[in-house]
Amino acid sequence: MTVEKTRTNSSESFQWHPAFYAEIQIELEEERENLIFENEHQLGTKPMEIDVLVIKKKRETPVSKNIGRIFRKYNIIEYKSPTDYMSINDFYKVCGYAFFYKSDTVREDEIPVDQITISLVSRSYPRKLIQHLQKFWGWRTDVFDEGIYYVQGFKIPIQIIVTEQLSKEKNLWLRSLTDRIKDQNDMKRLLNEYREKKGNILYESVMQMIIRANKEKFKEVDCMCEALDEIIKMQFEEKLRDRLKEGYKSGYGVGMLLGVQHGMKEGMQQGMQQGMQQGMEQGMQQGMEQGIQQGMEQGMQQGMEQGIQQSTHNINSLILRLAELGRTDDIIKSASDAEYQEKLLREFGFVKE
Repeated sequence: MTVEKTRTNSSESFQWHPAFYAEIQIELEEERENLIFENEHQLGTKPMEIDVLVIKKKRETPVSKNIGRIFRKYNIIEYKSPTDYMSINDFYKVCGYAFFYKSDTVREDEIPVDQITISLVSRSYPRKLIQHLQKFWGWRTDVFDEGIYYVQGFKIPIQIIVTEQLSKEKNLWLRSLTDRIKDQNDMKRLLNEYREKKGNILYESVMQMIIRANKEKFKEVDCMCEALDEIIKMQFEEKLRDRLKEGYKSGYGVGMLLGVQHGMKEGMQQGMQQGMQQGMEQGMQQGMEQGIQQGMEQGMQQGMEQGIQQSTHNINSLILRLAELGRTDDIIKSASDAEYQEKLLREFGFVKE
């Protein structure tokens, strides 16, 4: 979106662009089936945005509304709020946007340059800009309709829309999108048409902005208190909903943080208790199983070692006794015959029956 140096005498800042985006759709609502509206169309990957881009679905179908009569396939609109003005630099910037939009495509010449138009919308007549176009470029400016000027001489069709000069009959809503409404009859017409369009979000957006910017003037009009109160109530309810949303988001975040912290604390404590209990049970079971297994292995190993030691001692004692008795043949035979060796051990009492 265009970064504007706003000149204003009011201490309150209004968001005019969303209201203008809604209003341009109101102006062209009879052609809506053939138009695509894009708000703040971004150019490329850098922060450059067209205020409003209007694309015709059927290129050959003309737009009958006076502000859209100039339209072709791709229509770039630059809007200045009532407290701002259309400068010479703004003109060149929008021309740059148009050329960038034409070039920012995948296929070669996907957007034909002869299908692009530029619309410059501001409250007041841009005298310096028009003088510059005439003096430097030699272009002339022709009046097409009340408040609508066509710039002649450029390959891309350009129109300048001066909202305070627009027809009250043809363009009441766009003309009234200002902070300088004076005609009470215009205010009455706006409120009457607003009642007929009640529930239409586009009309609500524009009407709320007009009321906010001209609240004191609307209060001076007779028989408008009820309608005005209704709109002010809607504004209050909208602000209340926004505050509630903000409060919910803030409260939700804090609640989540506290809940996570509390949950972690409780979870860790409960987890430690359950873990210790389960660990002790599993540890005891595993320890018993391992202890039994290890005890059996150690007992068998120790028993075998002790058995071997005892058997070796008995055999050595048997050999010594046989040697004392001169029974050499028995020594030799017992070395190769286990049963005979066992018999001799029992005979001399080294192994119990």
